[in-house]
Amino acid sequence: MSQTELFRQARDFLLRHRTDYQLAYKGFEWPRMEHFNWALEWFDVISENNDEIALWITGDSDTESKVSFSDLSKGSNRVANFLRHRGVKRGDRLLLMLRNRQELWECMLASMKLGVVVVPSTVLLSESEVQDRLTRGVINCVVTEADQTQKFQSSSGVATSIVVGEKALGWISYEEANEEADTFEPDSVTCSKDPLLLYFTSGTTAEPKLVVHTHQSYPVGHLSTMYWIGLRPGDKHLNISSPGWAKHAWSSFFAPWNAQSTVLVYGYDRFDGEKLMETIVSKEVTTLCAPPTVWRMLIKLPLENYPIKLREVVSAGEPLNPSVIEAVESAWGITPRDGFGQTETSALIGNSPGQDIKPGFMGRPMPGYEVSLRDLQGGLSQEGEITVSTYSRPIGLMEGYLDRPIDPGDGYLTGDIAEMDDEGYIRFVGRNDDIFKSADYRISPFELENVLLRHPAVSEAAVVPSPHPTRLSVPKAFLVLNLDFQAGREIALDIFRFCEAKVSPFKRIRRLEFSVLPKTISGKIRRVELRQLENLEHDSSKRGTTEFWEEDFKDIL
Repeated sequence: MSQTELFRQARDFLLRHRTDYQLAYKGFEWPRMEHFNWALEWFDVISENNDEIALWITGDSDTESKVSFSDLSKGSNRVANFLRHRGVKRGDRLLLMLRNRQELWECMLASMKLGVVVVPSTVLLSESEVQDRLTRGVINCVVTEADQTQKFQSSSGVATSIVVGEKALGWISYEEANEEADTFEPDSVTCSKDPLLLYFTSGTTAEPKLVVHTHQSYPVGHLSTMYWIGLRPGDKHLNISSPGWAKHAWSSFFAPWNAQSTVLVYGYDRFDGEKLMETIVSKEVTTLCAPPTVWRMLIKLPLENYPIKLREVVSAGEPLNPSVIEAVESAWGITPRDGFGQTETSALIGNSPGQDIKPGFMGRPMPGYEVSLRDLQGGLSQEGEITVSTYSRPIGLMEGYLDRPIDPGDGYLTGDIAEMDDEGYIRFVGRNDDIFKSADYRISPFELENVLLRHPAVSEAAVVPSPHPTRLSVPKAFLVLNLDFQAGREIALDIFRFCEAKVSPFKRIRRLEFSVLPKTISGKIRRVELRQLENLEHDSSKRGTTEFWEEDFKDIL
């Protein structure tokens, strides 16, 4: 059986049993192949004489582009030949820093066909962050847009610099690829364990790590993501994610094309919930994936007034807040389904179509993954760190961090703490780094943030420990308010009262501060910065000008 048929067989098994979790989980087996090149042996195969739309890009401007599977296959062949003729070869590392434009998908496919390792990067990177990636990633080739080229002026060791769109002095124009042949011959077969992607993590708690994915771990591994989303052939799938991050590869590349769906991209300079909803309606989107931040914006709109064609709606990146789930269910009669994974994995845990959904739980392990919770001593537990078994290594798990492969049999520790019930449903508790103790009680910031986000004034919330002389620490909330509310003593008192009514005394919010939340360039809250700030202020006896403590209201509360 060919590699294409092995892959198709595994894919079709999940499609057939997309709503029968028990059967899919017990019966699924990863297609394990010694050689595999997804771009050549899957994408090109499904693209032959295929005029269905593979990629549909729309956005704030009046222009939009549609490209068929067949045309995208041929276009990526031209780019692969272009790169080869510019000296880019198998094993080289290509830093790809583009916005949502057709060239990004062409270049990804072309690099796969060549055996080039892609380092996806966001245009939001600063010049120093670009230099860090060039140095630590040992980059041979760069593909970016004209307005980004100044970030590479001090770069050295990059042999090939290619600019997309407007020309730039000293850079090779991407347009030259149009002169190349639209057929491509690989120089050799691709080993399935050859490196394909090198991701820099978002760095919420430390310096970004370098994650290595292979020609099987993401292309094949995202069969689990396809299953979690509930994608079918012919779907129009819209994913809200910026290029450069793993979630973009998850849901704007591999998962939908594994299912032979259309990748629909909504490009924008500034997020606008109304325009997004108009796009979902006018383009008749059938499946939608968006992070909790976007969902929290959307539920402020009269969602019930939009005549949607959506069948599946999911969320990933951070756990979905219960208040969002309730609002979407009320408006559309559809339950947004949580999913969990990391840059290091494909979808690990999720509420897949057909499963009973338990409020507050993010679901069960996806087909192909054996997941357990481990306590501090490494023993099995009902509460502990989410751990992926590597005795029978799941395809969707990374090869390892650069120069530090995963040791078979050790298990992969995710760094996330969760609880598991008797039916195998898993509830997120928090990052290992974020959970803290107060008077010997373990505090989950995520749990308290969910309560705070139910208050009508609160738009965003982050809870960290604040040093305390007797309790060791107490929960402190950094808050961003909705536009209709003004930071001050009155709203602080109302939030304290709100929490007092909904949270047990041992873990309720004792301090709060109205502030801007520090975030990574991927949009995740950097609680590590807030913890450091809180420790510094405690050491210097400083107190923020918009900070309020529970004892400030001791005669009222």
